[in-house]
Amino acid sequence: MAAVVSSTRELFREGVSAVLHTWPVLQIAVDNGFGGVYSQQKAEWMVDAVQQYFHDNSDLEQDEVEDFLSDLMNNEFDTMVDDGSLPQVAQKVCEMFQQCQQGKLAEVREHINQLEKKRAAGRAKVTPVKSPTEEEDDSEDDEESMECDEAGAGASVSAAVANRQQPPSAPANEEEDDGWTVVRKKK
Repeated sequence: MAAVVSSTRELFREGVSAVLHTWPVLQIAVDNGFGGVYSQQKAEWMVDAVQQYFHDNSDLEQDEVEDFLSDLMNNEFDTMVDDGSLPQVAQKVCEMFQQCQQGKLAEVREHINQLEKKRAAGRAKVTPVKSPTEEEDDSEDDEESMECDEAGAGASVSAAVANRQQPPSAPANEEEDDGWTVVRKKK
């Protein structure tokens, strides 16, 4: 019986890993070092933390898992997830946990295989949007925008993630009334 529990737990860990490693927001955060020099290690640790969270808490609801993932992304990668992917990721992890608990291991393995194929197909990429012309850039105070493309489907990342791509310049920063700092592109 202990071997079955161990293999179920390991299969669930593989499932969590597959879900998180195909999550565009986490991919972008790791690829761009939002978690510092140990971003990749933090992503691996996150897999273990999510697995442990499920095994330490009984009857987790999807919104609890969303909150936990959101806190991890905020605390470890300084990233607020507002692209709508958080409920989907939480749902996938919850479904895998339930399937593991019900002994539906073949279904979990199939889901992991599908996610691995998706992962092999391509990673999310951040590409800057081209500005119209250099002359217009000199005459206007445009903010650079970012697009996120995933193989097969588009994904968006929060403005905080997009803004991290631009190095802040001290003289161009302006403090607004609401306490936010506006970072403008250098001329």
